[in-house]
Amino acid sequence: MDSTPLSIAVILPCHNEAASIAAVIQGFRTALPSARLVVYDNNSTDRTIDCALQAGAEVRRESHQGKGHVVRRMFADIDADIYVMADGDGTYDPLAAPAMIERLLSEQLDMVVGARHDAGEREQYRPGHRLGNQLLSGSVAVLFGEGFSDMLSGYRVFSRRFVKTFPAHSNGFEIETEFTVHALHFHLPCQELPTRYFARAPGSSSKLNTFQDGLRILLMILLLAKEARPFAFFGLIALLLSLVSILLAIPLFITFFETGLVPRVPTALLCSGMMIMASISLTIGIVLNSLSRTRRELHRHRYLTFQPPSGSLRP
Repeated sequence: MDSTPLSIAVILPCHNEAASIAAVIQGFRTALPSARLVVYDNNSTDRTIDCALQAGAEVRRESHQGKGHVVRRMFADIDADIYVMADGDGTYDPLAAPAMIERLLSEQLDMVVGARHDAGEREQYRPGHRLGNQLLSGSVAVLFGEGFSDMLSGYRVFSRRFVKTFPAHSNGFEIETEFTVHALHFHLPCQELPTRYFARAPGSSSKLNTFQDGLRILLMILLLAKEARPFAFFGLIALLLSLVSILLAIPLFITFFETGLVPRVPTALLCSGMMIMASISLTIGIVLNSLSRTRRELHRHRYLTFQPPSGSLRP
């Protein structure tokens, strides 16, 4: 096994996490003593930056609001062999990081997701968030044939080749969805590892809006499905349009065969228009599918320019 020391970066996106960020930094320093700890502050109005600096972390800033913007900046700026990403709210277990890294290295994976389970405290994982996560994770599994049990987990370990080839189109909390769909679409080697999930520290509040962000995540799933599988996406639209057109046209054909007349001309025109739209949609799907295949091949070539993760945390 390669004995070259691994460079590990712990990257923590933060917005108003003064109540918990120092403890998070200390936790990761204990779990990964040799790791580089970088806090990316996203326009905090409390003492997040001061607390992070006092705890000994490197602090950088991202002025564009939203977790997706922060992740895009982190992935562009930070150079490492292994990336550990967690939120600064103290809900994830830093002591799970070594096991996640070892799994990534031993299996030569590109992403290990910390699948959350509670640590005996009832309030840490709100029922609305849990249900929304299950529904959205299920939607991705249906659209892409496989998925993760905790698609929206913010606790992840990445390889360098994942980070440096990830497109990062999202701006907000839908970034975790993009991680998952990207991995599934390109069939990247990924696994989940159960990790404890804790309640937030006193004085800390969730930045996630259950319904608004849930809708944004659902729209992102549909957008990524269109980009990843355009033939299936537009083919389904074509099928629906065709079925509606046929159903509306059946009474017209019956009347025509009985009387030789077409009394409802507007309906006939609607049926014709919908069938034309179905044909156009199917054609769009065929063309975009060819373009998507080319884009996937180019991404694959870029991905293969990076070496798979190797090494060990153990000396």
